[in-house]
Amino acid sequence: MNNDALLRIAVTKGRLLEKSIGMFERAGADCAALRAPGRRLTLPVLGNIPFEVVLAKAPDVITYVEHGVCDFGIVGKDTILELGSSFYEVLDLRFGACRFVLAVPDGTDFFGGLRHRTVATKYPNVTRNFLEKKGVDADIVKIEGSVELAPILGLADGIVDIVETGGTLRENGLAPIEDVAYVSARLIANIAAVKTKKALVTDFINMCKGAL
Repeated sequence: MNNDALLRIAVTKGRLLEKSIGMFERAGADCAALRAPGRRLTLPVLGNIPFEVVLAKAPDVITYVEHGVCDFGIVGKDTILELGSSFYEVLDLRFGACRFVLAVPDGTDFFGGLRHRTVATKYPNVTRNFLEKKGVDADIVKIEGSVELAPILGLADGIVDIVETGGTLRENGLAPIEDVAYVSARLIANIAAVKTKKALVTDFINMCKGAL
């Protein structure tokens, strides 16, 4: 259980972790333990607002925050859109920026005609919501690996995926034809913690705002 005098922050492993460490350090925090974690998955961060960081995969960040074992989480908007649940999204951290796009083999007309379409993606909920809003009737195939393979192999007419530069799409003969959503890292908060740890929660949010 959380100590009332301590905040616990779940942070997505990988590039968002490195950006998060930079934000904490700009706020004056000592992240020495976080920069050399070894095999530890919970690490202290020292400073004016001492807190503990929990290293986790993106979907687990949401789970930990939702269930109240972590007060805050830092996770991509892509995961929020796909798995969204019961928490407060309190701050756009503005790093890890990219976008969801609908991409198809270059030169093809995805929206033309009345034919039934198939779209491959790692994000079926995001894709389903987008296609329903567009009024497109399509089957959705969930892919865990390189989703760009699906059109190449003839499995799908297009894909919905996250892109930064679009280089991987171009190298595989795909072109983005429509943006689905803007994505960046977000700070999310446990609903109960916002009330029970109001002062600490407010101080932490202000700390992050000041470091952006």
